[in-house]
Amino acid sequence: MTQWLRFTQKAAGTADFRAEVLTGLGQAHKCLPPKFFYDREGSALFEALCATPEYYPARAETAILRDHAGAIAEAVGRDCVLIEPGSGASRKVRLLLDGLRPSLYLPLDICGEYLLGAARALATERPGLRVHAVCMDYGRGLDLLESCLPPGDHKRVVFFPGSTIGNFEPGEALAFLVQVARLVAPDGGLLIGVDVRKEPERLHRAYNDAQGLTRQFNLNLLRRINHALQADFDPDRFCHYAFYHTRKCRVEMHLVSRGAQRVGVAGESLGFADGESIHTENCYKYTVEEFRALAGMAGFRTVECWRDEEGLFSVQYFELGGQGAD
Repeated sequence: MTQWLRFTQKAAGTADFRAEVLTGLGQAHKCLPPKFFYDREGSALFEALCATPEYYPARAETAILRDHAGAIAEAVGRDCVLIEPGSGASRKVRLLLDGLRPSLYLPLDICGEYLLGAARALATERPGLRVHAVCMDYGRGLDLLESCLPPGDHKRVVFFPGSTIGNFEPGEALAFLVQVARLVAPDGGLLIGVDVRKEPERLHRAYNDAQGLTRQFNLNLLRRINHALQADFDPDRFCHYAFYHTRKCRVEMHLVSRGAQRVGVAGESLGFADGESIHTENCYKYTVEEFRALAGMAGFRTVECWRDEEGLFSVQYFELGGQGAD
């Protein structure tokens, strides 16, 4: 059987990366968007992090997808156009492909080199699967994807695992869900992994693993900036700091400056006070009911929700139109 693989490059260039980094580091409360974690090294570190015993989201979600693959396929249906923003190594979607048998799989990722390698591996492994990999920053708008979608009346389904939706501020999460609804209209679906609230101690362990992989993942962001923007960050002069913010129901990740220092970035000199942080990521946690309400505001109706045995995580399926479970 002939392998079918296409690759389209729509990602932003170095100039956009430079602008976003300098804008974030120039604010009174310094911040960087978590999408920039995922260069080749960052993507590899995240894959390793997902295998640690402390990082329950990957383990719990994988168990849900494996144990409920048949029910998920029955709910979603076969022959859809399956779109996965932030696909990474496309590991989780492998658990669903036999049941879903999509007419086309579109993995989207910001790191073109890593995406192409993962897409080639999947296409080689499954020569009957049509794969169109699209290198793009889906945060800039899913409408950029329209030119890559095939004509016809195939149902469109967005697969968004990993609780990546938790990286968005709630208002941004709603805006993204509205984009998804527009992309899959009129009768498409959304299969999404959503982390649920739990005791802060477990969350703390998940984002502060004993092997220090989360720390390396966080610090790699500075190494990426050094490489891409001729910066001179010394990662040893920053420490990884992650904690659960009880009132805001989110895990926050920061890089905290060890002492006062100045750093050159793309020709600019930036000052850091002792203890000043760069806010690199939020991971919001929702109850199932809260997320159903949020999806409902974007026009989705709940079809089904699956949980792992410990109740640590949820995979939820929504559709536009029709009758779903409230």
